[in-house]
Formats: sequence, structure tokens, C-alpha cells
Amino acid sequence: MVGGLGGFNGLFRLPSGYEQPILVSGTDGVGTKLKLAHDLDCHNTVGIDLVAMCVNDVLTCGAEPLFFLDYVATGKLEPSQLVQVVEGIAQGCEQAGCALLGGETAEMPGSFIRPNEYDLAGFCVGIVEERLLLDGSQIQVGDVAIALASSGVHSNGFSLVRKIVSNRQLSWNDRPSGLGGLSLGEVFLTPTQLYVKPILAALKAGLDIQGMAHITGGGLPENLPRCLSAGQSIEMDPSRWPVPSVFQWLAEAGDVSPDAMYNTFNMGVGFVVIVPSQKAEATIAFFAEHDIAAYAIGQVVAGEQNLLGL
Repeated sequence: MVGGLGGFNGLFRLPSGYEQPILVSGTDGVGTKLKLAHDLDCHNTVGIDLVAMCVNDVLTCGAEPLFFLDYVATGKLEPSQLVQVVEGIAQGCEQAGCALLGGETAEMPGSFIRPNEYDLAGFCVGIVEERLLLDGSQIQVGDVAIALASSGVHSNGFSLVRKIVSNRQLSWNDRPSGLGGLSLGEVFLTPTQLYVKPILAALKAGLDIQGMAHITGGGLPENLPRCLSAGQSIEMDPSRWPVPSVFQWLAEAGDVSPDAMYNTFNMGVGFVVIVPSQKAEATIAFFAEHDIAAYAIGQVVAGEQNLLGL
């Protein structure tokens, strides 16, 4: 980071040592998970979600996040809310190892945003050496998909989550059985897992990662094929990873079909790396050492860029 705060822009000096650096950008929001934060008046976790949704996307091509900017839009500025949100954003940037370069707070009285509520957007830039860029071309038939466990629902599917809670006439403070004694609010406000540091460590350790996918809206069926090349699919084995209890509760409480669950939620898989089959066990062991549970969940086969077996 170059210069101080308070200017009209943010400055960042590119790190040295790159031969052919490629800049990678990503932008995202938190969606209707913010409605839960508003309902509970708890705003210190959604900033982490915001950073995670952006940096995890940038990470999928092998890029290291450099800096992050945020945009907060509100009908009427509530300083206590904003402080909590920014604290979460700063914590997310620290976890991702990137600089919080700046942001914008827009106060819009009488707008479509209701009083005491806000919306968030984030923007991230990363960097990767061109020869190390992961673009799907490195993946081969026979490679193995390794799932990295999610921390929960992350930041997708909250329109359905809120509908289920409302239809069951539940409160976010209720503690249904099967959720470890936690309240619904505590479970669903759990921040999105950041995978930056363990993934970058894996790349530096030479684990031979051929491709990566961030499992967000649309779940595994929509996101995992995005890292494949034409003529490739993945044969999945859903029995190879444990589905966290929160997803079992959602399916039962909302009478949601398995197909709808897999097409809406991450189902316990927040990120996927593709590695050669002979590196699968070493990859699982590596992430276990970095406190992330990992599972071999499928294999690349010939096909039409989709998932088989779900």
C-alpha cells in the first residue's frame, strides 16, 4: 500500500519478483444473509463473508489477493453498524493476507434501502505469474477432485433459509435439536471460510494443483464444472464426505429435495482442488495439517462439463 488514507483513491505498488505478472479481479456481495444480520443486529461477521466471497473467487486461478475495497450503501448511516461491518472486513483481509485499500460509504435517504439497513459489495485484485495461471487446461482425465470442508452455509441460499425459518414460525434465537445446541442465528451467521492461506501454501509446497473451484450459489453442480475443460466431467461420489447437520436440518425443516439442496447450498464443500490421482492422499494430508478437512469426492472423466452421480 502506498500513501495514506482519506484521498480520492487507493495506491498499491506491485510486488517485485514476477516475470510476467497477471492481475486477477473479482467482485461479489453477501446477498440476503444481510437480512439475518439486520434482524439480529449483529454486523461483525458479514464483513468477513464479503472478503471471503471475493478472495476465494480470485484464488481459483492460483492468484494471491493483493488488495480489497468495499462499498457500503445505506438509507441512513448508523455509526455503530458501520464500525462492526468494517471490523469484519478488516478481519477478513487479515485472514486473506491482503490490504484493505479503501472503500465507499453511500448514504441515500429515501432510497430503496430501508432505514437501519445497508447493502455491501466488495472488490478484490490479486496477482499470479502467467506460467502458473490455472485456466482449466492443466486438468486431465483421471485427476481427482478433493473437497475442502465449508464452515457451514457460507453466503448463499439465504432466501431459502429465511423462507424455511419463516414458514416454520421460528425465531433466529431458537435452538432446534441437531444443531449442537446453537441458536439458528449463531449457525447461519457463521462466516464464510477463507481458503487463501492454505491454498497458497499448498501451491508453494508443490502439491501440483491442476484446477480449483469456489462452491457458491448454484452449489457443486453449477460451480465445479466451471474449472473443467471442454470434453471433461466429474464422476462424483456423495458418500465420500460428511454433510454437516445444518444441511440435514434445512432439508427436513423445509422439505427440500436432494436435487434442490445440491443446487442451492454447498452441502459441506466450500472449495475444490483438482490434483493428479497419485497426489490425492498427500493433498488430503496437507490440508489436514492446516486444519481443513479434505475428502476425495470424485474423478475427472470424459463428458460434457457436468457432474455425474449427484
